[in-house]
Amino acid sequence: MNTEKLEKNIIEMLKEEQIKLGYCSESVRLYYPLESLNRLLDSNLDPAGMQDALAVFAADERARLGELTVSHKGDRFCLVIPPEGSDYVHSLIGEDEFLVRFVEKMRNHPASIQEILGVFRMYSDHVRFEKAEGKDFDYLICFEDGDPDDFYYCITDEGEHLIYHRFTKGDFEDLYPAQE
Repeated sequence: MNTEKLEKNIIEMLKEEQIKLGYCSESVRLYYPLESLNRLLDSNLDPAGMQDALAVFAADERARLGELTVSHKGDRFCLVIPPEGSDYVHSLIGEDEFLVRFVEKMRNHPASIQEILGVFRMYSDHVRFEKAEGKDFDYLICFEDGDPDDFYYCITDEGEHLIYHRFTKGDFEDLYPAQE
């Protein structure tokens, strides 16, 4: 089982939270559906098997993220990252990082979709930009080659400001299957 994608996802989720809300040395709860965890781990485990796999993952991550706690109800899992994990992730955030610039631009009201797209294009010439048709968001933006990140950004124009949600490719495809 490959745990690199799960570790990367946890770090990216904590970075986003700290960039948006500010850094605090505290425990953080992250929730994952079983299907997302299986995708991140390249596995096909049932809930009991995933609980066991995450216990091994938690032991392996202790040096970086601290003493993770894992629980689940049915197919919904909760990973509690202790303050040591928040501290570790905080030390990884650079002020020139894509996500820092993206969140800062989103905070500037009113930011235009062209300004947001400009942030993406500062980091890559391989940016996918689509106007969403028949979805509950207005625009999709992502890096076609996954560099500097591999999330799908769904942006909604609320009139006075833009809001976003970001998803892994697999979670995005689950939520918005391709129409044939």
